[in-house]
Amino acid sequence: MGFGMTAFAVAVVLDYVPSEVVKRLDYLIYDVRLRAIAAKSEVDPRIVIVDIDEKSLAEEGRWPWSREVVAKLVTTLTDDLQAAVVGFDIVFAEPQESDAIPALESILAKKPQLKNSLDALRPALQSEFDRDAQLAMTLKERPVVLGYYFNQNPNIMSGAMPKALFKQQQLGGLSLQSTDWLGFGANLPVLQKHTDGGFFNPILDEDGTVRSIPLIARYEGGYYQSLSLAVLRRALGNPQVIPVFPEGVPDNYGAVEYFALKSDEVELNIPVERGLVSLVNFRARGGPDSGGYRYISATDVLNGRLKPEDVSGKIVLVGTTAPGLLDLRSTPVNPAYPGVEVHANVLSSILDQQHILRPEYAQGILLISVLAVGLTLSILMPLLSATWSLLVAVGVLLGSIAVNSWFYFSASYVLPVAVVLLLVMAIFMFDVAYGYLSESKTKKQMVNLFGEYVAPELVTEMAADPTSYNMEGEIRDMTVLFSDVRGFTTISESLQPNELREYINEYLTVMSEIIRNHRGTLDKYIGDAIMAFWGAPIPDKDHARLATQAAIAMQEEAVRLNERFKARNWPVFAMGVGLNTGPMRVGDMGSKIRRAYTVMGDAVNLGSRLEGITKTYGVGVMVGQLTKDAVTDFAFQEMDKVKVKGKDEPVSIYLPLGESAKLTAEQKHNADLWHEALADFRAQRWDEALTRLHTLEQATGPLELYELYRSRIAYFKANPPPPEWDGVTKFDTK
Repeated sequence: MGFGMTAFAVAVVLDYVPSEVVKRLDYLIYDVRLRAIAAKSEVDPRIVIVDIDEKSLAEEGRWPWSREVVAKLVTTLTDDLQAAVVGFDIVFAEPQESDAIPALESILAKKPQLKNSLDALRPALQSEFDRDAQLAMTLKERPVVLGYYFNQNPNIMSGAMPKALFKQQQLGGLSLQSTDWLGFGANLPVLQKHTDGGFFNPILDEDGTVRSIPLIARYEGGYYQSLSLAVLRRALGNPQVIPVFPEGVPDNYGAVEYFALKSDEVELNIPVERGLVSLVNFRARGGPDSGGYRYISATDVLNGRLKPEDVSGKIVLVGTTAPGLLDLRSTPVNPAYPGVEVHANVLSSILDQQHILRPEYAQGILLISVLAVGLTLSILMPLLSATWSLLVAVGVLLGSIAVNSWFYFSASYVLPVAVVLLLVMAIFMFDVAYGYLSESKTKKQMVNLFGEYVAPELVTEMAADPTSYNMEGEIRDMTVLFSDVRGFTTISESLQPNELREYINEYLTVMSEIIRNHRGTLDKYIGDAIMAFWGAPIPDKDHARLATQAAIAMQEEAVRLNERFKARNWPVFAMGVGLNTGPMRVGDMGSKIRRAYTVMGDAVNLGSRLEGITKTYGVGVMVGQLTKDAVTDFAFQEMDKVKVKGKDEPVSIYLPLGESAKLTAEQKHNADLWHEALADFRAQRWDEALTRLHTLEQATGPLELYELYRSRIAYFKANPPPPEWDGVTKFDTK
């Protein structure tokens, strides 16, 4: 099995078998490490985030702000505070309408005689109050980068794209492995015309978390730079971007090892993964108070509350943490991380040359690790004791984590390790489980055998201590139940064979479920009859009560089942249930050919007789004296005192009415009246008994029980019993 698990793990590594569990575990390990590093970071003094926060919205008004306010923000940051570059993690996609033109139209509507004069002013007014054009002039010649976004909808292309970083033709027709996009949402053409631009799309992993961003992406044959890269290049004087390919790789492969930023003053390498993607090395948990970057409220910039040294020579990113502006991202270090700070982290990593990278050979290392670990453990584990197996498994787990962590913290290489850890645990658990199953095979066979008779939850209880149970015969006080469908032969003759099979299967299923739900043990089916018992194999002091509850529930379910049968034009049924409590022999009994776990004894036989005479009294459930005595919180109505076939001693038989506390006053009164009628009958006070039966019939309606005793009274009136008559009814049939 260990070799099979190793083969499966190899298939996962080679992507022949997708595994969401492995991915999520690798994400978890990666995220834990990021959080550990982020908790120890210090403020990066080179980057400042100007935050359009709740304070700014309260002082300056709701977003979007007027172009005059944005222009003032730009000039204050660049001219007054001497920022090295200002990058906007914001799109200016909608034009700002001028207030002057609507005012002009309003005047013309009221005074048409001024039309010629005011029409002459229209061009000047439009030029004077074109806020977008004025903002564009502010951006011109200033170190500003505007953000925009890509999308995958070719029908959504708004605004103007900035100039591509380079075209595919410039690469000799080579197509780089990158993220490809079909549409975009960009800034107004008048604004983008005079500034640099960069897209701010992150990469969302399967769990919706941002762990990486593309540095360069492709759109219609052009390669465009991200906001982070565009801001960095503007701050460094716009060095050239040169893709560098790994050595020994065919020229048409398209994979880039790193991008080189080169100019007379700058030489900087930026390693990337497949897709020209960079993992984000998060410095802190994100937000104004996290300690990764200094956040400055935009309103403080606009109102002159800063000193030049707060911004001078620094990279400024303008973004928002206001929840209503919807730029909070789920990241490994914070589920509500400001999107603008993601770009700041990328800038810090490039400037510090501290990159996290998944190398191209990561899959090869993982494959070798899986084969080495899997094959070694598959051979070694079966030869070791349980203790040594545990020690070896823990050692391999810790060793794998240690080596993987060394690659991460020393070389900043992210290598997947989840499949190795899961393989170690799977082989170890299989080894332990196999050993356990081998050692406890005999006990498990015994417990599984009981599963044929008892409910799964009872088998679970038995499995906790299997040595306490066996199938040897013993005598216990228990309760037995017999049930039978009355007139089943007639029912079977009215149904087709397939219908009869469905009929009896549905009946036996629902009744058996009730028995199991009341912790009963199913003994056998005899045609439509059911035999069950309580008190074995698990001793239960409440066996009589549980059996009584089950018998009542079976009668209640019979009513609902008959409704379903009537809807299918099937005949309805009536059933009798007999219960008896007493000493019984229980165990594995039978012949060499077939055996069964069952009960035997006089108490069992009496239970069967009680079921048989339920029809005589017109009731659904009949219990013996010991059952009635054992269930003290139930009310019972005595039916008779009888001698059944095979028994010399008379026994009292009872109808369970339900829990005493739940009986109505009327039910209690009727039960008392019945017992008085029964006492009159046994005392041969025939007229008094008839009077009480009449009163009962007016209260409950006619019952077979009342008619039975009327016929007996009529007989005894005509044939008076002897003086020593004890009121016992004798049954000569089973």
